[in-house]
Amino acid sequence: MNILGLNAYHGDSSTALVIEGELIAAAEEERFRRIKHWAGFPIHSIRYCLEEAGLSLADIDIVAINQDRQAHLRKKISYLIFNLPDVNLLLDRIRTRSKRVGVIDRLQQEFPGEHIKAQLYPVEHHVAHLSSAFHVSPFNKAVIASVDGFGDFASSAWGTGEGNKISDDGRIFFPHSLGIFYQALTQYLGFPNYGDEYKVMGLAAFGQPAYRDEFEKIVVLMDNGEFRLDLDYFRHQKEKISFQWNDGMPVFGELFSARLEELLGPRRLPGDAISEQHKNIAATTQWLYEKAFFNLLNSLHQKYQIDDLALAGGCAMNSVANGKVYRNTPFKKVYIQSAAGDAGGAIGAAFTTWYRHNDKTRHAFKMPHAYWGPAFSNAQIKQLLDGQATELDANACEINRIDDVQQLFRETAGAIAEGKIVGWFQGRMEWGPRALGNRSILCDPRRTDIKEILNRKIKRRESFRPFAPSILREAVSEWFEEDDDVPFMMKVFQIREEKRQKIPAVTHVDGSGRLQTVIEETNPRYYRLIKNFHDLTGVPLVLNTSFNENEPVVCKPEEALDCFLRTKMDVLVMEDYIITRSE
Repeated sequence: MNILGLNAYHGDSSTALVIEGELIAAAEEERFRRIKHWAGFPIHSIRYCLEEAGLSLADIDIVAINQDRQAHLRKKISYLIFNLPDVNLLLDRIRTRSKRVGVIDRLQQEFPGEHIKAQLYPVEHHVAHLSSAFHVSPFNKAVIASVDGFGDFASSAWGTGEGNKISDDGRIFFPHSLGIFYQALTQYLGFPNYGDEYKVMGLAAFGQPAYRDEFEKIVVLMDNGEFRLDLDYFRHQKEKISFQWNDGMPVFGELFSARLEELLGPRRLPGDAISEQHKNIAATTQWLYEKAFFNLLNSLHQKYQIDDLALAGGCAMNSVANGKVYRNTPFKKVYIQSAAGDAGGAIGAAFTTWYRHNDKTRHAFKMPHAYWGPAFSNAQIKQLLDGQATELDANACEINRIDDVQQLFRETAGAIAEGKIVGWFQGRMEWGPRALGNRSILCDPRRTDIKEILNRKIKRRESFRPFAPSILREAVSEWFEEDDDVPFMMKVFQIREEKRQKIPAVTHVDGSGRLQTVIEETNPRYYRLIKNFHDLTGVPLVLNTSFNENEPVVCKPEEALDCFLRTKMDVLVMEDYIITRSE
């Protein structure tokens, strides 16, 4: 059985291909469109997944999508009857839905002449999230939870996974949402773009949760682990909030009401200086999110008495909170796959459908790595470099192919140790928003000046945002206060105090680091590169940031070379080729 899983007509549109219960390929549409968080129909990632498997659309048996319009109809109707939202809100939602071409019809338009036998299976949004958390996890039995903005009229869901079955035991419904709370405060703090919540998470480390009393009016926590928003501070439940989910970057209107400014003071406008007040509001936003998050998780552990936890949903991207689960709950192991947000719904829709059709098949597939995207050969890279020879000469670039991979690792590690900024383009592209050693920019974590250099020469981003360390798995306990597998950079741990001055470039202001653990089995090239850097410096980790410049992470060699040439990167390594700028 060949199943295409889709996250379509939504932010972070994506595709995953599951064949006989095994994930074969997965990619986000933004990497092909070159528009961050691209929302719409993911035709380019569909084409990639089919090509990767050598299939045509006619070979697909099922198309599974992570939304179900029929889900929770009684809840929706009841809410409309008793709350009477703005008629423009309802009309806008109806118009948006009516403009969308059906999934099978859209596929037929994009693949004219191909016979489509596939049936469409809608999967409720949070069921897809729960599946994406558990069905690719290492656990045979676990608590599972999904926490995000909204999907199919709910913001959170939970249950358990055992074998290949998942239970769907509880929900928090519209209009209450931790994701909406965090997004609204992100907008209030002057970060208006879809997906900017990670900026608030980074800024929070610079402040103190000085607004606890005010924030406890905004979100009320309940004894059963649930939460409620004080809706006087929000607009989404009554008014028309402009948004754009079709063929472009997602755009969201303002979610908070004037009452929030009465409580906290005037909003920060984009471009305004960041004050101590803003830092403290960011810190309090993170504090309250964590308080609500741990209240829910502790309630779930008490209910199920299971020590393993699998998380999904956009809020599961909050790596700071994730890194505190062991200290604030009884859970002993936490798994969060690399595309925990809405993109991951493509995997969840596919695996939900697979197990519904094959309910006696054991839960066998595990996802220990994130490398499910396109790869490119040395021959393709050579063709690109030959075609760009004139421009490379004009930029004083020297090109070498190194067939001895150990020499490649030694030279690259040496360049990093010399303080050079290295673009590292290898193997299959990562699935999810993090660069995990195949589409990465690498630097020496020992340098005190590298954050400023990276922000000025390459990333052109806010100075308060931290950079992450990729560390050899066996060295974690020596350098961090927690010892855990973190292959997808989904947890922030405290760096040991005596180590912080040795790696200032990856130590955040609060002494933490958002680590990625690297093992040889899943990424031998990246592991050996870091091992060579360790041999040279005594430090078993490198600074790893995404290979991009205010754009989606690069996908193709052409994009990597273009980013290298237009920025001030020193070295570019693409497979076995090293491109070096002359001094």
